[in-house]
Amino acid sequence: YLFRTRTGELTIHVERLTFLAKAMLALPEKFHGLADVELRYRQRYVDLFINLDAREVFVKRGKALKALRQFFDSRDYLEVETPMLQQIAGGAAARVYEINRNFRNEGIDTQHSPEFTMLEFYQAYANYHDLMTLTEELIAFVAKEVNGTTITEFNGHSIDLAKWQRFSMREAIIEFWPKKLGNAPQIEDFANRERLNAVLTNAIDASESYVPASVIIDDKSLVVVPRESGATTPDMEGKEQHYDLAALAIIRTILTVLRRQLEQEASTGKAVYALFEALVEPNLIQPTIIYDYPIEVSPLSKAKPDDPAHVERFEFFCGGFELGNAFSELNDPVEQHKRFEQQLAARAEGDDEAHQMDEDYVRALSYGLPPTGGEGMGIDRLVMLLTGSKSIRDVILFPLLRSQGAGNREQGTESSDQAPESTE
Repeated sequence: YLFRTRTGELTIHVERLTFLAKAMLALPEKFHGLADVELRYRQRYVDLFINLDAREVFVKRGKALKALRQFFDSRDYLEVETPMLQQIAGGAAARVYEINRNFRNEGIDTQHSPEFTMLEFYQAYANYHDLMTLTEELIAFVAKEVNGTTITEFNGHSIDLAKWQRFSMREAIIEFWPKKLGNAPQIEDFANRERLNAVLTNAIDASESYVPASVIIDDKSLVVVPRESGATTPDMEGKEQHYDLAALAIIRTILTVLRRQLEQEASTGKAVYALFEALVEPNLIQPTIIYDYPIEVSPLSKAKPDDPAHVERFEFFCGGFELGNAFSELNDPVEQHKRFEQQLAARAEGDDEAHQMDEDYVRALSYGLPPTGGEGMGIDRLVMLLTGSKSIRDVILFPLLRSQGAGNREQGTESSDQAPESTE
């Protein structure tokens, strides 16, 4: 019961004390907390004890998942469960969605994890224009439900998740074309190999006026290598200036490689996509939809009726990275089989990212799939934006880590067997 001491302090009079659990290890001291980042990932149970910010991240993650389900349930979507590697959700319902754990054989960095969570949804009698609008509404709704506002702070940028901009891929390349690469191309310059080759040549020539001789590029790894230790020029004053020039040197190397590939009969569409990744994607800090992708990089998307070289596909970006991918589903089984055969030919020529043949997918289409829009979105990256987290491992409760060796890490000590460092 409560009582006051002789000095007037309110306290508890204890008649019996029972131990509920044994605490054999002391928690990290309050001032410094659990400072080792990897130890926080490995011992998340300790991290959540003492780090209120970490706990808040996962509270918001839970709110985001709840908001996603609320958004789709209120629109009469049916939540389904499909096999992990299933390509399509099936045609039994007009609107379906799924929130699923995924596994992918890829490296670990601040934006990628082999184990991640995806939202996928499909809507019959909808196309990619319908999904663009739905996506904008979805992201704004989740932000409001999680943070009470559509404004979020990420990597030093204030981002309004309710204000979107839209560009076709070719328009985006023109819009974000670096001034140091000379005059920006025109839409018609992407039409054929010769005109695109001329654009690349002019850009390479223009960049040579800015990249100093003290910087060279390793063509294979695309890493900036100083020619001499400490080498500098009047154009390289300050860290930010040096970074710009280093980035420009990398871009020039990419352009050189692309030009070489075009001269060897490479796909124009793949070259345009590579240009977009190099010049545009890192600059997409504010919410942006990029649409009308080349058919060569979109084997599952329906071709545009008035422009068969491009497909009805879009990706949406924020914070400098991709959040999701959507398209009007290709529902012609004959055309889909042809696309798969083209992908197999590309794989035989060394394209590791080309699709494998999927006969069962083609068979499913042969039973009849109505015009359908489909979309996939990375939930982990969305939570990164909503919480201002700089690494995807900060928003995964128990991220996949490299197993520890014989020298197991104890609390507060280092182990030589650490997870790979971020490549970002």
